[in-house]
Amino acid sequence: MEGRRTAPPVLIMSTSSSESTAAGAQAEAGGPAGIQEPEIAAVEAPSPVPGVTRNVFLLGVVSLVADIASEMAYPLIPVFLTSTLGAPVAAMGAIEGVAEGTASSLKVASGWFSDRVGRRKGLVTAGYALSALGKALLALAFVWPQVFIARFVDRFGKGVRTSPRDALIADGTPLSLLGRAFGFHRAMDTAGAVVGPLIALLLVGAFSLPIRTVLLVAVVPGVVTVALLLVLVRDIPVKGAVPAEAGDPPSRAPSAYWAFLAVVLVFAIGNSSDTFLILRAKDVGLSVSLVVVAYVAFNISYTLLSMPAGVVSDRVDRRLLYTLGLVIFGLVYLGFAWLPSTAWVWPLFVVYGCYMALTEGTGRALVAEAAPSGQRGTFLGLYHTSVGLAAVLASVMAGLLWQTVAPAAPFAVGAGMAFAAAALMLLLVAMGPRLKATGTLPPPQ
Repeated sequence: MEGRRTAPPVLIMSTSSSESTAAGAQAEAGGPAGIQEPEIAAVEAPSPVPGVTRNVFLLGVVSLVADIASEMAYPLIPVFLTSTLGAPVAAMGAIEGVAEGTASSLKVASGWFSDRVGRRKGLVTAGYALSALGKALLALAFVWPQVFIARFVDRFGKGVRTSPRDALIADGTPLSLLGRAFGFHRAMDTAGAVVGPLIALLLVGAFSLPIRTVLLVAVVPGVVTVALLLVLVRDIPVKGAVPAEAGDPPSRAPSAYWAFLAVVLVFAIGNSSDTFLILRAKDVGLSVSLVVVAYVAFNISYTLLSMPAGVVSDRVDRRLLYTLGLVIFGLVYLGFAWLPSTAWVWPLFVVYGCYMALTEGTGRALVAEAAPSGQRGTFLGLYHTSVGLAAVLASVMAGLLWQTVAPAAPFAVGAGMAFAAAALMLLLVAMGPRLKATGTLPPPQ
């Protein structure tokens, strides 16, 4: 792309967000500050959302449609497995455990590969296509082992696409607007989690369609997702990728990246599946239908607050915003641990959406900000894989605590881990300025 600077890659320490913004502006003007931004010019066509490039906007639409497909099917899978196909509950747990473990373990590999080949769109498209195929296989399953294959293919697709997609978002966004971009994407993705279950509820409840038919309908938005990617979303060549023979890039990552990842893992060990929140709400007396409504309220809160949180994260130290999210999580989990009545479920779920809005997009922005532009897939993939595998461990621990100690136990432990992680994050902030990577790390001599 014409106009791109070819200055040697560097790793710099930024002492303030204003310095980072000023440096970014100088780089865009070709000045000496030299922040080596990705080829943003390739996708800077206008979008309906101020501060969000057209490519990021389209990736948000893709995630919205894809999540509608996923969330139409996901609430129906337990019933389809156990009632329609006669699978034991243990089989359902094994299927979902293997599916999520597969998705988590693939994210670092797909991110690394997207850095090496220098292109990301192909992996993103392949991932969404595999997920659409998995949904079709699910709808056509007549014995429960077929569901195992379908869910494996679906989650394999998620593992393939997530890190390259997040890296593509970062590649098409100036450093000063990463929070806004990831906040917008999280909002669009979560909006699908609101719309999808409502569509499924309408088709099953109002139109009395069989579950298998609804699962077939869910394939349609999955196919539309792939078409949108192929026709509208543009790829951005990855510049400055480290050659494979140069060694493993994460081993030379900024120290702040490892420190942040360590704190996140402390938190993730106590952050079990949201299924336990639903079970807890039902445990204290909320009906099944009202539990679904409460969960939808959580997703609405998450959707509405994600982009504002992202905008704020571009103006302050992102780690402080992330810390606030951890504190809110701890307070919500304390509320679920000592839930006095069903009336408290509603505000707790809404506030839980605040935690998600403050941390999900901000965490991605922090990682993308620390990563050299040619290695964002790898850095984001390691982040996603680490958090995902820790979440599997957290859910296993939560189940054991629920059964052997008390239903309140996993929430008390989760709150403690969140407060510990918040304290550690504040310690990182106090220890010094943020570390930002620009360009690429030089290969070892």
